[in-house]
Amino acid sequence: MNVADIVNVVDVVNLFEAVFLGIVQGLTEWLPISSSGHLVIAQQAFGMQVPLFFDIMLHAGTLFALFAFFWKDILKILQAIVRLDFKSGDGKLGLFILIGSIPIALAGFFLYDLITPLFNSLVAVGSALIITGSILYFTKIFRGRVEKRLNSKNAFFVGIVQAFSLLPGISRSGITISSALFRKINRQQAFVFSFLLAIPAIIGASVFELYRATVNLNLAAIGFEMVAGAVIAAVVGYLSLKFLWGILNKGKFYFFAYYCWIVGMVALIYAYF
Repeated sequence: MNVADIVNVVDVVNLFEAVFLGIVQGLTEWLPISSSGHLVIAQQAFGMQVPLFFDIMLHAGTLFALFAFFWKDILKILQAIVRLDFKSGDGKLGLFILIGSIPIALAGFFLYDLITPLFNSLVAVGSALIITGSILYFTKIFRGRVEKRLNSKNAFFVGIVQAFSLLPGISRSGITISSALFRKINRQQAFVFSFLLAIPAIIGASVFELYRATVNLNLAAIGFEMVAGAVIAAVVGYLSLKFLWGILNKGKFYFFAYYCWIVGMVALIYAYF
């Protein structure tokens, strides 16, 4: 990665590509179908290369959607932290997010060089998507079970599971929500915790990627295409969150398994044939 890869982003991503990638990012970042897996498939199938800074802009767009969707929850957590109130439900949730963020931070830092080559492998992505689909499907058997509330032990368990989403093709939202459901956490808490847990993970990953790139950013290079992609990602991401909550609330979360299986099989077939 060099400076030209970032400052000349508008030269390698046209408006159509920016809008297309914004839609893909908005849909796959929050739906349990793996945004990283779809990025690898798009690059392999269409020869598309997403510059680092544009990728970060797309993630910023979907992160904005997350803030817009959960702003009330985020505000309550921040207020509890400012008051040093960690006994209230909001204060405890803030602590749970911190506890759950530890595993992925450690895994990302120490296993980066082992994970990075997998982003060039359709076989790895296809296999991981099939695994994701299988995990999603098993949530079907947890419908109607006695529900429990989140605690520190469950938060750390979900955090460990989230670390596996560093692998392309493993859906972060898919496996974190599923793991919470497997622990009998009620749907609403599983949904909220999963996505609030994504905030430090996404911010941390973006900062770490910029650090690894060791380049100087020229903010003047931000063009209309880049902004358009980020805005599209934000809008589609917000709608995706609303759609996912509706599906989860109806106990149909496992429906996404079929999509993951199909895309995973197609990726494997494409890789081998």
